[in-house]
Amino acid sequence: MKIMKKLFGSVITGSLLEGFIVRLQPSVALQEIKTGKFVSIESDGNKFFSLITDLKLEVTNPDILVLPPSAHEHLLHNILKKRDIYATAHIKPMVVLDRFNRVMPVKTIPSHFAPVHEVDSHDVALIFGDEKEPDKRFFNIGYPLDMDTPVCINLDKLVERSNGIFGKTGTGKTFITRVVLAGLIHNEKAINLVFDMHSEYGLQARKEGNNESFVKGLKTLFPTKVAIFSLDPDSTRRRGGMPDVEIVIPYQAVHVEDVLSLQDELNLHSTALEAAYLVAAKYKRDWLEVLLSRGGDIKDFAQEIGAHPESIAALYRKLKRIERLPFFKSNNQGEKQLHSMVDQMMEYIDRGMHIIVEFGNYTSTFVYLLIANIITRRIHAEYVAKTEKFLGTHNKGDEPKKLLITIEEAHKFLNPIAAKQTIFGTIAREMRKYYVSLLVVDQRPSGIDPEVLSQLGTKIVAQLSDERDIQGVLNGINNGTMLRGVLASLDSKKQALVLGHAITMPVVIQTREYDNEFYKAMAATMSFKTSQQLIDEIF
Repeated sequence: MKIMKKLFGSVITGSLLEGFIVRLQPSVALQEIKTGKFVSIESDGNKFFSLITDLKLEVTNPDILVLPPSAHEHLLHNILKKRDIYATAHIKPMVVLDRFNRVMPVKTIPSHFAPVHEVDSHDVALIFGDEKEPDKRFFNIGYPLDMDTPVCINLDKLVERSNGIFGKTGTGKTFITRVVLAGLIHNEKAINLVFDMHSEYGLQARKEGNNESFVKGLKTLFPTKVAIFSLDPDSTRRRGGMPDVEIVIPYQAVHVEDVLSLQDELNLHSTALEAAYLVAAKYKRDWLEVLLSRGGDIKDFAQEIGAHPESIAALYRKLKRIERLPFFKSNNQGEKQLHSMVDQMMEYIDRGMHIIVEFGNYTSTFVYLLIANIITRRIHAEYVAKTEKFLGTHNKGDEPKKLLITIEEAHKFLNPIAAKQTIFGTIAREMRKYYVSLLVVDQRPSGIDPEVLSQLGTKIVAQLSDERDIQGVLNGINNGTMLRGVLASLDSKKQALVLGHAITMPVVIQTREYDNEFYKAMAATMSFKTSQQLIDEIF
């Protein structure tokens, strides 16, 4: 038996570019109609799947507004509702399902008075895919407004490009990110390398709310699939875990390029960076250790390398804090020690293990930027070599595994200056040329280079309040102007606008809960091997 869908109204006017005006049925309660709601227009065998982008109250005669009915004049109000006062919705068709059930771009328009209906679970599955499909392309990340039918993203498309998750503090960015990463692990679509600034992705994290509790981290959910590399092993142990690898960084691993991303954080003048290049030109890989050891004779040292003393002094003062970080070591092996750690990371990656780099109590932006740059630069170099080998042999066994690198505070890595000079800007521009892409998580998308923002394939956007951030996140998006109102009306928690390459059309979702039900869904892929057994296999 065919189920009748609820009729919201009918199309009365509009255009392909600007969208359509729908006159709502008098019987429709206005609280049922929200910006961001997912509806369909049916016309001549086509179904135009659309988003409501605005709502408006209308009257047929402006004289009605001169003397409106009072709250007690129910009869007059009901009479006017039948013909003279009404509400309209502005809707924008995003895709069309033709009579052959093909999802197509919108290139035509519905007819006058075409009916507008609510969508059902069958429609949602047709447009966004179904998790039950055997190729495991689709993964549920939430539900349309006022519905309980899953909206899926296409994970195969997600890992084809770099992506972004945005929202102001407290909107649940970390929970959304954790759901997406769990989906990639669960469906085995890419290897994750997560730079976990606040130790929220590995073992457990605090859940916000009145009844504060803890949620499972990815290591806890997938104990045999996730490894923890820790800068602060004592912190990892105090939180009930054991680091798989304790990170040690030699001074020789720090390149001048790694300091470029710290320019804003350290308030480094360009002349100080030029001085760093002069030191590196003379002392090669030992440049940082030599700089830190010559702090007592700045004037002589500056004269020796041909730099201005004040520039050397500023560089020395800013970088001296590295000496206080216990994971930085001075040794004569130099790059070999870092190479050994990167080799360990590549061993895990080649085995299909996901890596979380925990920072423990070292949560300063300075440390986060420096360590993420050092490790990513070396990992990227390994991937370039592996890709070139694969292109040379065409041996399927040499093909690198797709790697998705997750970074928080992304505007620090990808501001207009850093994006042109650092490894993260390089990766963002390469469009996964070397099998490496980014997942950038940030509360200030306006701080990210517009070129990088426009190249992000998929964006999951929670509430943003700053107009510049809203404008920034919609740069390069079709129908971006119309989506502005939708984005501005999101709830402060557990709602997001999803748009871009990995989803068929923009849609507002209630984000999927990260709870016991989610844990059970993820548990289906856990193996019976222990972490130690897998480590023994690797080494």
